Amino acid sequence: MLKKGILFVTFLAFCAALLPPGAGAADKPFTFGLLLVGPYNDHGWSQAHYEGGRYVEKMVPGAKMIYIDKVNPADRPGVTIPQLVDDMVEKGARLIIANSDDMKDGTREAARQHPEIYFLHISGDDVLSGKAPANLSNLMGRMEYGKMMAGFAAALTTQTGKIGYLGPLINEETRRLAASAFLGARYAWETVLKKRPEELKFQVTWIGFWFNIPGVTSDPTQVANTFFNTGHDVVISGIDTTEALTVAGKKKKEGRSAWAVPYDYVGACQAAPEVCLGVPYFNWGPAYVPFVKAAMNDTWKQAWLWIGPDWKEINNPDTSLVGFAVGNALPAAARPALDAFIKDLGTGAVNLFKGPLVYQDGTVFVKAGETASDKQIWHMEQLLLGMQGQSSAKK
Repeated sequence: MLKKGILFVTFLAFCAALLPPGAGAADKPFTFGLLLVGPYNDHGWSQAHYEGGRYVEKMVPGAKMIYIDKVNPADRPGVTIPQLVDDMVEKGARLIIANSDDMKDGTREAARQHPEIYFLHISGDDVLSGKAPANLSNLMGRMEYGKMMAGFAAALTTQTGKIGYLGPLINEETRRLAASAFLGARYAWETVLKKRPEELKFQVTWIGFWFNIPGVTSDPTQVANTFFNTGHDVVISGIDTTEALTVAGKKKKEGRSAWAVPYDYVGACQAAPEVCLGVPYFNWGPAYVPFVKAAMNDTWKQAWLWIGPDWKEINNPDTSLVGFAVGNALPAAARPALDAFIKDLGTGAVNLFKGPLVYQDGTVFVKAGETASDKQIWHMEQLLLGMQGQSSAKK
C-alpha cells in the first residue's frame, strides 16, 4: 500500500502511452458496451459504472454507450456472458466492459471468441494470473482506502462501540474491504479516541451476493435490522444497494441512535441523508476514458491496474477513481480528525497494512515491522483477529 502515489503516476503514464497526440476524435461513432450486474439505477455499484459510461460519452467525441443491466443468475437465468457479448458485438460494440467478478470466466471466454474486440474486466486478475488473452485488461480501484475512511468515521460516531458490517458474498475482494473498514475503525478507536481495543466490536454478516435475491440470499433489510436491534448503532455497507441506510433512517424516526455508511455510488447518501456518515465511492469515468480511446485508435496495450485516489483531491470527478463524500450525519467534531486521517493516508504517514497483523485463526498475516505487499492484500485469506464473522463460506 506504500505504492499508491507511484501507481497513480503509473496510471497517468499508461494513459499517455495509449494516446497518440490528438487521439480521441473519431470519424464515426465508436460503440462500447457495459455489462452491469445490477440495475443501472441501483444507487450503488452498477449505477456508478453506468454514470462512468455517460462520462465517457461526454468526454470522448464519437463515443456511444450501450448497456445491459441485471446480468446475474437471478434476473437472467441461463443467459451467459458470451451470449450477451455476441448481442453487443452485433450492435457494433468494439469494446466490452464487464463490471462484476462473477463475470470473470465468461468475459475471458468471450474475449477468446472475439479477438477483434477489446474487453475490460472490472475487479478481476486474469492479466496477473496469465489467463487473459491479449485483448483483455483488468481495472480496479483501491477501495481499501475508502473503506478505511468509512471505518474511521464509524468509530468516531458510535456511542455503543458496536459496528456492523453488511457484507455481500465472501471472496478475496470482500475480505480485504471488510478488513480495511475494521482497520480504519480500530485506528480511530485506539489512536484518536484513546479507547481500549477490547471495547470495540466489529461484526461482519454476509448475505451471499452483491444484493438481495429473494430465496437465495439473506435479506439485507433483516440483517441491518438485527444489527440495530442488538446494540450496533453504525452499519457499514459492503453490498451494492442501500438497505443499511434506509433501515438506519427508519430507526432514527423511531427515536433510536442509528447511522450508516453506504457504498459504491457518490449519491448514495440521498436515500437517507439524516443518518448517512458518508460514502466511499467509485468514479469510473476518468479511468474508462483511456481504455475507450485506446480501443478507438487501436493503441490498446494489455494492463492490470489497481488505482488509488488522487490524493491531491480525492473527490475530483476528473482525476480520482476512489473518493469519500462526507455525509450530513457525520458529527462536526469528527470532521477535522477525518480530514487529518485522509491526509495521512495520502502521504503514507499512516499505513494500516503495516504489521503486526494476525488472521482470525491466529496465523500471521503481516509480521511486525513489515508492510503487506499488494499480492498479500489482493489475495487476503481470512478476516483479521478482532473481527467477528465468517472468513469463508459454509460448505
